[in-house]
Amino acid sequence: MQSTDTKEKNKNASGAVEHTPLMKQFFAAKSDYPDLLLFFRMGDFYELFYDDARKAARLLDITL
Repeated sequence: MQSTDTKEKNKNASGAVEHTPLMKQFFAAKSDYPDLLLFFRMGDFYELFYDDARKAARLLDITL
């Protein structure tokens, strides 16, 4: 989870939060495929974000 200081640094001139390129890609893909779990390869691992991570943890019986 990001700290408040980190969130403040990620705001653009209008005060809106500026997402990283990866998160922009995630949100774009999620809008195209809202019912699918999206796995992103990060080096040797795969990661899920937000509700996808919670759903996968429940379905796979793993700790989040």
